[in-house]
Amino acid sequence: MDAMIQLYCKGHHGGKDRFCEECTELLDYAYKRLDRCPFQEKKTTCAKCPIHCYEPKMREKAKKVMRYSGPRMLWHHPIMAVQHLLDGRKKPKPSKKLQE
Repeated sequence: MDAMIQLYCKGHHGGKDRFCEECTELLDYAYKRLDRCPFQEKKTTCAKCPIHCYEPKMREKAKKVMRYSGPRMLWHHPIMAVQHLLDGRKKPKPSKKLQE
């Protein structure tokens, strides 16, 4: 998510070395959601996750970032883009946290 927000911020807000306030807020929110994700390393992509943990407002912001950055990831970060595509094919398996 960090690389996608960086591409988006640079393209829309002129962010070079640092993110703007809006993009920093989204990145912090994404990290908090990932830290609390019950699937952890066994996680699929958020779009295919059975649990949607983003608030609607933040989910829309994340979708906007992904729509812009997704195609550009192939050019700027090809390995990450391929890994993301492979993660999207995973079936989510709950971690022990979710089963307790």
